[in-house]
Amino acid sequence: MTILLPHPDRLFSSNPEERDIARRLYSEVQHAPIYSPHGHVEAAMLLADEPFADPAALLITPDHYVTRLLHANGVSLNKLGLAQHGIPSDHSGREIWRRFSENWNLFQGTPVMAWFETELSDVFGVAETPSSENSDAIYDQLSAAIATPAMRPRALFDRFGIRVLATTDDPADDLAAHAALAADPTFAGHVLPTLRADVYMNPLGPQWAAKLASLSAAANIDCGSYAGLLSALRSRREYFIAHGATATDTGVVDAGAEPLSPEAAERLHAAGLAGTLTAGDAVAYRHNMLYQFAAMSVDDGLVMQLHAGVIRNHHKPTFDSYGPDTGHDLPDRVSFTRPLEPLLRDFGTAPGFHLVLFTVDESAFSREIAPLAGFYPAVFAGAPWWFLDSPAAMRRYREAVTETAGFTKTSGFIDDTRAFCSIPARHDMSRRVDAAYLASLVAQHQITEESALEIAVALVSTRPIDTFRLPA
Repeated sequence: MTILLPHPDRLFSSNPEERDIARRLYSEVQHAPIYSPHGHVEAAMLLADEPFADPAALLITPDHYVTRLLHANGVSLNKLGLAQHGIPSDHSGREIWRRFSENWNLFQGTPVMAWFETELSDVFGVAETPSSENSDAIYDQLSAAIATPAMRPRALFDRFGIRVLATTDDPADDLAAHAALAADPTFAGHVLPTLRADVYMNPLGPQWAAKLASLSAAANIDCGSYAGLLSALRSRREYFIAHGATATDTGVVDAGAEPLSPEAAERLHAAGLAGTLTAGDAVAYRHNMLYQFAAMSVDDGLVMQLHAGVIRNHHKPTFDSYGPDTGHDLPDRVSFTRPLEPLLRDFGTAPGFHLVLFTVDESAFSREIAPLAGFYPAVFAGAPWWFLDSPAAMRRYREAVTETAGFTKTSGFIDDTRAFCSIPARHDMSRRVDAAYLASLVAQHQITEESALEIAVALVSTRPIDTFRLPA
């Protein structure tokens, strides 16, 4: 039996001087409220506030960080609870947990293991490392825990210290769950919608025409024309703002943002509906839409998040069987400086415009994102995200960005998770990494410990609040 007891000095330097400084800095932010400005937890879950179904459905199946590595080692996604061809998996939660426990060692050295160690220990009181021998016993312990009122979604929301949680939502969503939560006097947290309109940028996408119809119905504006689509999106942005939204999110293959004339865009829109649009014209349409999204943000004040450089659904057979968001979106090389030049030429110094740039191409941090954030008032360097939200990558991010853009042009931590119970563990990891990095600057006499403390507090409070215009 291996005792599950995360070390109190994990992720701190082995150098005694730096470790002592990091301890002091971390102690000041360890229990600070959580601001989560980008994620994929459903508002409906908090509204219903029902007990979680089973440990596997809570901790494994929805978390593609977990399922992708198990899949990479030969475990089929269906055996991890994912629906195949729309047919729900017939593998029980206990079976799924056994597969995870039997393969626990696959996660050695990964952030997933660090999250799980913190999560299992701090949230559920599990005292042993999962294994094939204790799998059923831990599953029973977790099952008993999630059946209690203290483990319902709203109780955990309060226990985790979450002040603000942003969701990700289609422009046509009615946001009924958000409205009901905001009107509920027994719920004190802020759950904010985030408008994500990626699918409307790609006329060659299989859902484009159907999504236009849904948006037309939601906005009561005909999206059969390009002008109609822009009007409908502006209308829905106003609707989202009325329901508490402070930001949009956009995921693209590349960051191209070249505007088209209204006449040219109208022709491409019509060709998309007619099925005659070329691949090159589809790229021009997407680049124009990204520019238009920025123009809308300048007008209405919604923060614009841009995730570029991701190849979505890389493995077509997996996509055909299981759908999107199942672990096979993969990184690509990306550029920002030249592709965003038209957008930043027109909006980079626009008062109040916030553009948060994210990437999974680490080379872009120091080469492009930091210099852009170090000049343009509008640009902020988004935190390491997705494949990069590991301790080593977080440290590299700080080293790459700070010398050019400082700390004030960074976004605050982004947990980007569907796994609700992992939120505090992910934020704790970020706080520890930042404390260790700041401690190294103090030890090297680059900043004082007093300044380091102010920065550590700002990174978990004013930085996300100010960058994303969150309710404080």
